[in-house]
Amino acid sequence: MDQTIDIGRWKSMALDLAPPRIHPFVKGCYWTLFSKKSDGSRLDGLPKKLSDSHVCDAELLIDRNKLLDRLPKNATVAELGVDTGGFSKRIYSITNPEKLYLVDPWGSERYGEEKLNSVIKSFSEEVEKEEVIILRERSETALKQFDDQFFDWVYIDTTHTYNQTKLELELSEKKVKDSGIIAGHDYKIGNVDKGRRYGVIEAVHEFCEKYNWKILYLTLETGGSRSFALTKIK
Repeated sequence: MDQTIDIGRWKSMALDLAPPRIHPFVKGCYWTLFSKKSDGSRLDGLPKKLSDSHVCDAELLIDRNKLLDRLPKNATVAELGVDTGGFSKRIYSITNPEKLYLVDPWGSERYGEEKLNSVIKSFSEEVEKEEVIILRERSETALKQFDDQFFDWVYIDTTHTYNQTKLELELSEKKVKDSGIIAGHDYKIGNVDKGRRYGVIEAVHEFCEKYNWKILYLTLETGGSRSFALTKIK
């Protein structure tokens, strides 16, 4: 495993744990010492662009609410990365899932106990009816607990790093049905305001080429926090 890429994940964790007053120092250290080396080593082995077969059926949508309109209804669904559950509520109300698994470690100061309790409170009735299942686990730990071809679709919104996104895509590829969909958030270069370089685009393109998947939907929010949805090429 490339240690220079892993450093990006540790940098994100450090920002979550550190007091806001020292965030500029953490960012400065990362960009000074590791950013160029990490980006170069990551990009060297990746496809420069996707083949036509991976984009020929892609449909552009205005936002991720429209994406939810297109995704399977009454389905078995997992959301990886829940935060306060705002998007979870939209998944539930728009797609009416048979089962919705909400997966998040809620392990840091930023995504901690208070947010978990907020999600539990928001979905108390649905949890009681076993329509919503809350799993306080890392995404890869949770996914490994399910049988292969268990989910109709999953939505990935965790660390946005290359390594983590790659891992989640590869695990999800086994856990969704043959006709299933893998979707996710923040298909963009990074968070400019916070100085964070993401790896979602690279991980998605590499995954499509390696496992023969294609982009089904791509959202075009002006702010850049775009979502993608992938399906297998038949």
